[in-house]
Amino acid sequence: MDHDSSFSAGTADISGHDDALAGVTIIVCGSCRNETGSDAHPRAGELLTDDTRRAAAGDDIRIRSVECLGNCKRRLSAAILRDGCWSYVFGDLTATSGADLVTGAKLFATSKDGLIPWRGRPDSLKRGLVARIPPIDMLKD
Repeated sequence: MDHDSSFSAGTADISGHDDALAGVTIIVCGSCRNETGSDAHPRAGELLTDDTRRAAAGDDIRIRSVECLGNCKRRLSAAILRDGCWSYVFGDLTATSGADLVTGAKLFATSKDGLIPWRGRPDSLKRGLVARIPPIDMLKD
């Protein structure tokens, strides 16, 4: 799948880890329900947002929640974005996948080719990959 970095976003080398993290955002679908489809509150997506914020405490990673990522068939969903790089959408997460999302964000922040490396990526982010979206400036007519 995205083991091949031949689709590099051509980003510059990142020297400072903390500075690199500032360019990464994790977006969590706050309205996602749990595996039973329950409407109970807090929703599983809200719990995942909270878990992700706890996992990112002390790191300069932006955590945002949105109403819906439109990935309902894959239940709990999140995206990891990095300025000028590919964006990733993940599904089939759990309310306790926050640490996995933060690990993925850290790998992404230090990637030299603008892709989240396959090696070292948590299993939930390997199995749960829904889409990888190129940056706009990389698209061809």
